[in-house]
Amino acid sequence: MTIRAVLFDLDGTLADTAPDLADALNRLLVERGHAPIPLEQVRAVTSSGARGMLRAGFSIDPTHAEYETLKARFLDLYAERICRATQLFDGVRDVLAALAAQAIVWGVVTNKAERFTIPLLAALDILPRPLCVVGGDTTPHAKPHPQPLLHAAKALGVAPAHCLYVGDDLRDVQAARGAGMRIVAAAYGYLGDGGDPIEWGADAVIHHPLELLNYLG
Repeated sequence: MTIRAVLFDLDGTLADTAPDLADALNRLLVERGHAPIPLEQVRAVTSSGARGMLRAGFSIDPTHAEYETLKARFLDLYAERICRATQLFDGVRDVLAALAAQAIVWGVVTNKAERFTIPLLAALDILPRPLCVVGGDTTPHAKPHPQPLLHAAKALGVAPAHCLYVGDDLRDVQAARGAGMRIVAAAYGYLGDGGDPIEWGADAVIHHPLELLNYLG
C-alpha cells in the first residue's frame, strides 16, 4: 500500500522528553524530602507518563492513597518546564522535510494529554507543522486502543491502510494493528517494559529516525 500519511508517537519517538519529565519528578522528590534520582533510572518508563514516573520515584501505583495527590503535583511541575531540555531526536526534522517533499502528510498520536501535547509541540517549533494532533484525552480511549489512530486518519482524510504509524512502545504496535495501519517500531526510543521490539510484530524496526525513509514505499 502506498503511504500517504505518517503518524508519530511523541515521547520517545518524535522527541526526547525524558529530561523534563525527570526534572519534574526530581523536584517532587525533593519537595517530599527524598533524594533526586538519575535520568537514566527513569528514561525507560518515560512513555508511561505520570504512572511510570511515580512508580520509579516513589514505588507507588494508582491504588496508593497518595497517588492522585502526587500525580497532580507532578503534572503541575512538568507543565511549568515542559520544554526546557526536551529536543526532537536527531534526524526528525530531516524526516519531516522528506515527507513534505513527497507530499506525505503527518500527524501526532500520543497518550500525552492535550494539556501538555499542544504547548510542547508549539515550543518545539516543528516545521512543517503536523496536520493533526491526537492526545491521550482527545478520544474516549487511549492506546493500545485503535480509536486515537482511526481518529487521526479520519482527520487527515487518509484511509488507515495508507497510514504508517511510528512508535516506541508495544502498545503502539497493538494500536496500529487494531487500526489496520502499517507500524514501524522505534528502537531508539524508551521501549517501556515490553521487551525486545523485534518481538512486537511490527512491520519494521528502526534504530535511527532517518531509517524510516526506507519504509515509505
